[in-house]
Amino acid sequence: MNRRTMLAFATIVLSLAPVARAADDEKEKKAMAELQGTWVPSSAELDGEKLSDQDIKSIKLVVTDEKYKVTVADSVDEGTVTLDISSDPRGMEIKGTKGPNEGKTIPAIYEVKDDTLKVCYNLVGKDRPTEFKTKAGSKFYLVTYKKEKS
Repeated sequence: MNRRTMLAFATIVLSLAPVARAADDEKEKKAMAELQGTWVPSSAELDGEKLSDQDIKSIKLVVTDEKYKVTVADSVDEGTVTLDISSDPRGMEIKGTKGPNEGKTIPAIYEVKDDTLKVCYNLVGKDRPTEFKTKAGSKFYLVTYKKEKS
């Protein structure tokens, strides 16, 4: 490839980059829009152990824009949500700004189907889970939420 052809190719590639980024931004906005609303767990497990119905009923998740608020009984945790829609399964990063997870970063994977949101969090804050599974000692927390009707 001669210099002129390489320059033309580079110009084309660079001119398409903003278009590709705009498309990615739209996909991210759509993915974030799917998370908006109030979610209540239908099932949950931590370290391979199912949570009791009483524990599950005390949890509520509200996502507004790129912020979350989780209420567990009388405890409130707030923070931000960042999505990674390029990974499979899709990823998310939770950053606590107020409450018991303040200052913590929690990697997770998620899946949205209709009015169901499934999330697997790594509560240790290291690597993102690769599957929707927990086991003893993993410090993974798997929750299946149902969206509350407005």
